[in-house]
Amino acid sequence: MDNNNWLKQLLMVGIGTTSMAAEKMREVSDEWVREGKINPEQAKGFVDDMMQQLKSDQGNLEVQMERQMRNMLQDLGVPRQAEVDELRGRIDRLERQVRDLENKLWR
Repeated sequence: MDNNNWLKQLLMVGIGTTSMAAEKMREVSDEWVREGKINPEQAKGFVDDMMQQLKSDQGNLEVQMERQMRNMLQDLGVPRQAEVDELRGRIDRLERQVRDLENKLWR
């Protein structure tokens, strides 16, 4: 299973849902203006406020999804990049020590 592809698809669903919600909010606010329930400035403020809330919620959702993905990868035993980098450094140091010991033996 390609985790990156899964995450991209999930994000696209979220973006599509946000877009649909924004369109519906505009339709409702336009209808309220036509019916005289609110004036155009109130309608704009309503849509702007709701869009800001949706964007904030979407940002929180992305953070939560990233956290879940990290946890899932950790549960599967996939090492973090920092752990891989640390191991590479340790391997480099051990290889240098082995070369140094080999050079001492040949002198």
